[in-house]
Amino acid sequence: MKQDLLCSASHLRDLLGRGECIVFDCRFNLMDAGAGHLAFLDAHIPTAHYANLDNNLSGQVTVSSGRHPLPSANQFAGFLSHAGWQPGKTLVAYDDTGGIIAARLWWLMKYFGQDNAALLDGGLPAWLAAGFELESGQKDPECAPVERLEPLDEMLLSSSQIADGLKTNKIHLIDARAANRFYGEAEPIDSRAGHIPGACNHPCSQNLLPDGRFKPPGELRTALNATRVEHKDMNMVHMCGSGVTACHNIFAEELVGLQGSRLYAGSWSEWIRDPSRPIVTVD
Repeated sequence: MKQDLLCSASHLRDLLGRGECIVFDCRFNLMDAGAGHLAFLDAHIPTAHYANLDNNLSGQVTVSSGRHPLPSANQFAGFLSHAGWQPGKTLVAYDDTGGIIAARLWWLMKYFGQDNAALLDGGLPAWLAAGFELESGQKDPECAPVERLEPLDEMLLSSSQIADGLKTNKIHLIDARAANRFYGEAEPIDSRAGHIPGACNHPCSQNLLPDGRFKPPGELRTALNATRVEHKDMNMVHMCGSGVTACHNIFAEELVGLQGSRLYAGSWSEWIRDPSRPIVTVD
């Protein structure tokens, strides 16, 4: 397991004590967009900055995009600069749901060429379980110079590339949504239920132990390989509802040395923008 991708609560406390990292609180509720920031203001890990999924980790929604399109390089660089991040400084992200939102920030760092990001294993609950202190409110950040970031677009696939790749059997598409959403039994967020024909389901929750920490390496690798066994020579592509929780599956793969998977950033919410695109639902 790549230990540098995961940070324990005690290790994070040590890093903070030495001033060797910058921390971001990524708590977010898709059903109540303001709840995460309110929770942050009430209590968060000392020195943490708040990363809002809608405003900081996503770009402008358009008539053809999914719910959380990727931010531009300038937008993301400005967000990091405002928090005081500089190249080479370790970034640790956390939330209160096992990293399923925080993994988006980890993936964006990687997408913009920065490999010094990690997740707090177990998130805020692990910090609290360790008995470490919290602080409240929001302090004025010490801004850093804005760095020029360049996206690595080879890490992405578009909707048309997804359609072509599935048609020619060149990609294997893995959907991180809960099984009831994947099979169209329930859809609390998007306008249509179901999944993309040819996709398989690996809910990102399966990467975690009940306490929100990642599963041990052997157990995690076995779970991830279950979706790869028949497709080992194909290009792995991850999706979800809007390109957020899919990053959790990519993180889990990299945690156990399975590298090279790409993201369908638009995901289900972009796919269904075009009513001519096929979908599968339960009869």
